[in-house]
Amino acid sequence: MKYLFVVQGEGRGHFTQTLSMKAMLERNGHEVVAVMVGCSPRRTLPGFFTQKINTELIRFQSPNFMPSPKGKGSPLLISIFYNLLLLPVYIQSLFKIRQTIRETEPDVVVNFYELLCGISYGVFNFETPMINVAHQYYFLTPAFNYKGHNPLQFKLLNFYSRLTALNTTKIMALSFREESNMHYGKIVLVPPLLRNEVMNKKPTQGNYIHGYLLNNGYVDELIDWSLDHPNEQLHFFWDNTNEDDEILIPTLSMHQLSDSLFLDYMAGCKAYATTGGFESVCEAIYLQKPVLMVPVHIEQECNVIDALRSGVGVRASEFKLDALLDFIPTYSKTNEFRYWVNTAEVLFVYELTKIYPQNSEFQVAL
Repeated sequence: MKYLFVVQGEGRGHFTQTLSMKAMLERNGHEVVAVMVGCSPRRTLPGFFTQKINTELIRFQSPNFMPSPKGKGSPLLISIFYNLLLLPVYIQSLFKIRQTIRETEPDVVVNFYELLCGISYGVFNFETPMINVAHQYYFLTPAFNYKGHNPLQFKLLNFYSRLTALNTTKIMALSFREESNMHYGKIVLVPPLLRNEVMNKKPTQGNYIHGYLLNNGYVDELIDWSLDHPNEQLHFFWDNTNEDDEILIPTLSMHQLSDSLFLDYMAGCKAYATTGGFESVCEAIYLQKPVLMVPVHIEQECNVIDALRSGVGVRASEFKLDALLDFIPTYSKTNEFRYWVNTAEVLFVYELTKIYPQNSEFQVAL
């Protein structure tokens, strides 16, 4: 079968998921004819993705979260108003998606949570089946119980998720755990999509804390904390195209995103700190590393709520790593998550090739 991927270009997780799924499909005799990525002027595609995707890469302009003035959080209303100003550009992107589907003639379009792909299916009502893949779809199911302080933002997040899946054939919701109920209408729960490079890594116990920052405004917090804890070595990664790898202070090194180097540091660290993205938290859990999570926006807040159910780490509102240091001695390693992830290829290939017609009984309203 032939597949066209459409990928949201925000953060690191969707890119690694794309690489993982492409490798799975190709190992099983299928073809990915092209990969479309929703981009924004504020972010560049990471080098590990562009170097490894090894197929036609098509960029288009797409909505994204805007950072706060301090470069930390991503205020939802600011992001909405900013993206409304770019509506004419996004309309052009809808037609670019339609043109690409017509030219590549895939059997299936796989949408990694890209809004404009979902809207294009709502507008043009393609005959080509679309399958949606993301952890965010887990929040649409009764298995997730939101207990945060932003119920309105949670409803808006789920509304956004539904827009990404207009007229979809199937939704594959990535889950931290195997649940007693794995199907909710057109939503099926599946394991995280981790790459073979992660699963082949042998974890060791280093003496440093590894981390990833989605937004660069947290660097000052890290510097302050590191100066107060001169015995703790920090190796963090960031998406800062204006800087090379650098040592900000003797105990804090900042690295540009690198696929292999990131995993090397992950495998050898004593703990991991991040802004709450799903994919890197899964990598840390698989390599049995305790985690500190500092959510940037509502989507990551939900990721953190879900991750804490598995007892893998702690939450904080800023990058003060004391809570992580306190958690390390109490962290209990388990193989349950590893077993769940190791079933991914069989389940994914089955679900990606078992395609129901748009008008079948499988189609249950979201």
